[in-house]
Amino acid sequence: MLSLAACTTPERKVVPPIVMPPPVKPVPVPAPAADIVPPKPEPAPLMTPTSFAALPGWESDDLRQAWPAFMASCAVLVRKDEWKRPCTVAHTVDAADGSALRQFFETFFVPNQVRAADGADSGLITGYYEPMLRGARKRGGPFQTPLYRVPDDLLTIDLASVYPSLKGMRLRGRLNGKKVVPYGTRAEIERADVSGKELLWVDDPVEAFFLEVQGSGRVQLDDSGETVRVAYADQNGHPYKAIGRWLVEQGELTPAQASAQGIKAWIAANPTRRQELFNANPSYIFFREERLPDPRIGPKGALGVPLTPTRSVAIDPKFLPLGAPVYLATTLPNGEVPLQRLVMGQDTGGAIRGEVRADFFFGFGSEAADNAGRMKQRGQIWVLLPKSTLQ
Repeated sequence: MLSLAACTTPERKVVPPIVMPPPVKPVPVPAPAADIVPPKPEPAPLMTPTSFAALPGWESDDLRQAWPAFMASCAVLVRKDEWKRPCTVAHTVDAADGSALRQFFETFFVPNQVRAADGADSGLITGYYEPMLRGARKRGGPFQTPLYRVPDDLLTIDLASVYPSLKGMRLRGRLNGKKVVPYGTRAEIERADVSGKELLWVDDPVEAFFLEVQGSGRVQLDDSGETVRVAYADQNGHPYKAIGRWLVEQGELTPAQASAQGIKAWIAANPTRRQELFNANPSYIFFREERLPDPRIGPKGALGVPLTPTRSVAIDPKFLPLGAPVYLATTLPNGEVPLQRLVMGQDTGGAIRGEVRADFFFGFGSEAADNAGRMKQRGQIWVLLPKSTLQ
């Protein structure tokens, strides 16, 4: 039995030791493409010097029409060192000799093409004008819409006095106890009791609103027959927002319909929404009255000199020097007819923001109003700088 048992006992198998493989190092997985932030491209230079030959239409522009506007700019710019020589020599040039004027600019200036930070060399060119309204000094009859003078409680603080880097920037507000708080929006001003601050009363609330957009205008007084100018005096400190853009965002108009004429037509068709539309722009303009001794002379722009019809533009002084000659290459409203001429950057505006951006001053009258209301073209800009500033 012992022998039998020994024969039937199975052999023990030797199990080799288990050898674990070495740990596998994790392979780094690249981040998704969306998480990779490419380096920001360097912004394009604001101005690139070029030649007068590069200005489209330069040789055909009648510079005699631009000369009065240039001399008006020089009355202010001559106080700056780099402008003294060209503005002094300008007084010796024959204003009636177009060739002499062209030689003057080509001798003392260098054209610099303006580009946006993304390198774009074209931008939006719009238009503005000086409107005429009907009004009275006292409220009555059709004259129910007030134009306000600057309120006594509006504070304007020059920030450069505290922070020199903020030169040209101002803070507007009012005192609430010992704190300066934002001044009222358009909607709040319309609801407030500001009796006694009316400058004049006019007969059309729509034209009164568009007067604010233009910045200045004329009012023919019904009681005396006198025509006075109402000029920009101050603003409530809230940013300008275009009501045309608001109508487009609301789906009420297409971009092509959002001209001054299209907006007025929409208001006529939707009179109960008029104030809602106006309140979409929180900015509010206050005026002062000026005499109008010569109807041929335009209103004063931000430079402090009268604007010259079709030879003055509003620019963004953050990028372009106020008062400088600007060569503009664009087209007339709603068409392809070239508008290429020397103009002066003598004004600014709440809606004029950006490097390649200008608002073309069409002047006074119904034709100017029609052109300005339809002007929404693409264009290029060159700034003429004295050669001494480039050395």
